[in-house]
Amino acid sequence: MMSGTRAGTAKAVAIRTLVVGIIPLFLLCLPAGAGTSEPAKTIYFSAITLYHPIVMYQKYQPLMNYLSENTPYRFELKLSQNYSDIIDFLKKDKVQVALLGGVTYLEARKKFKIRPILKPLGHDGKPCYRSVFITRIDKAKINTLRDLKGKSVAFASARSTSGYLSPLFELYSKGGISLKELKRYSNLKYHDAVAREVLRGDYDAGAVIDSVANRFKTRGLKIIHISDPIPGLPFVVKDDISPEIVVAIKKALLSLDYKKPEHRKIMEQWDEEFRYGFAEASADDYEFIRHMIDYLKRSGVKLK
Repeated sequence: MMSGTRAGTAKAVAIRTLVVGIIPLFLLCLPAGAGTSEPAKTIYFSAITLYHPIVMYQKYQPLMNYLSENTPYRFELKLSQNYSDIIDFLKKDKVQVALLGGVTYLEARKKFKIRPILKPLGHDGKPCYRSVFITRIDKAKINTLRDLKGKSVAFASARSTSGYLSPLFELYSKGGISLKELKRYSNLKYHDAVAREVLRGDYDAGAVIDSVANRFKTRGLKIIHISDPIPGLPFVVKDDISPEIVVAIKKALLSLDYKKPEHRKIMEQWDEEFRYGFAEASADDYEFIRHMIDYLKRSGVKLK
């Protein structure tokens, strides 16, 4: 009969042998990279400065969190100070993915290879947005574009599609008003700054992206003109970016459906510009922007 000590030793050896045999099989079943401390590749993202940097962070960081959780990559937000910064970021590879305006996209494309991969959907489910002219609700004599003749008007950045290019196109082509016929005009840094200056009475009217107009409408502003649809803000990547990264971004964002309550709960944390979902985008979508630029140049407008 085997002693208790010898029996215990034999049992321990058998268990150890079994475990040693199982471990290699277990490791084979693990996904690639599991069990290692190798960090996820960081992808830097930036966006045109529609709002003050603090507001930008609040509205865009939740998107970074979602992409980090739903792709194999870590997404980090890099805020720009103005529209020129973001082009420089992309050119120098300080950011690899960005949300641009139509004008900024065309400007960047002249300097380096870049391509749009997605465009946000509006609240109506269509991949476009609009430029909106606003004034204070107590401005009883300002109700149409033509009423802006001889008035002061605030625009957003000179590189903004919805805050400057499209409003100029609307003024010249539909209102029959040139910049010279305004009392005065200025380009402010952010769209929300335009709305606030109009509310304060520093300007008779202003031009902003539709999401900002809708947000401030309940604070004492009224809408006097809405532009034709503008192709959705291009979600762009550097042309030399890894195809795997593009596939991962598209998969994560195109899988969302705002109509589904579980998806809406996620998307409502995001900026209104892209909280309703995304559609595929191509370079051809933004030829309308070029049309507006060409029209204004023929009208004698010197774009900055």
